[in-house]
Amino acid sequence: MHIEISAKKRALQGKGASRRLRGSGKVPGVIYGGENPAEAIELDHNRLFHQLKLEAFHASILSMDVEGQTESVLLRDIQMHPFKAQVLHIDFQRVDPKKKIHMKVPLHFINEDIAPGVKLSAGLVSHVLTELDVSCLPKDLPEFISVDLADLSAGNTVHLRDLILPEGVEIPALIKGDDLPVATIVIPRAVAAEEAATATAAAEVPTTVQKKEGIAKEGEKKDAGKKETGKKK
Repeated sequence: MHIEISAKKRALQGKGASRRLRGSGKVPGVIYGGENPAEAIELDHNRLFHQLKLEAFHASILSMDVEGQTESVLLRDIQMHPFKAQVLHIDFQRVDPKKKIHMKVPLHFINEDIAPGVKLSAGLVSHVLTELDVSCLPKDLPEFISVDLADLSAGNTVHLRDLILPEGVEIPALIKGDDLPVATIVIPRAVAAEEAATATAAAEVPTTVQKKEGIAKEGEKKDAGKKETGKKK
């Protein structure tokens, strides 16, 4: 997804200037990185606030226009008001198309409803991770990574090594040898208790039948003994 941002250069800096800027419906920010020096900018708050609701805005190469000059940037940091729906400050990093970047991308879980652990065992999917740190060139950065749970059974886990990655994308954690869990299917206690009770009841049935058969055979032996005694007389 191609996302464009418009910004203006910010001349005045400091707490007082930033406070007045926010009061006028603007957001103070900064662009840093690359060969150029850091640059103070300001953005329209309402437009930025709506763009921040887009998942892709947080994991995509953004095209930023600063008074006619366009740069490729990544969103790196956001400061929000403690209780108001207000962006206080935002940071962007310039992107070098020839250098690899590290970025967190969201995980999209698919086929949860047909997973054997859910469909057959009434299990619940537990998302251990919801985003993943990846390394790649800017052109290869994915908006998200899909996690297919179609074959996941109860008690089993999907790990980082099981993920299918787009070409050119690496997982730094795997390179370090950390094969972290991504998702698993757990059985709720109530369901597990019910299954255990059913299994116990099923196991007791043959024992009860055997006891009844044993009593019946013992009765037959006694009757046979009585008949033999009567014949001898």
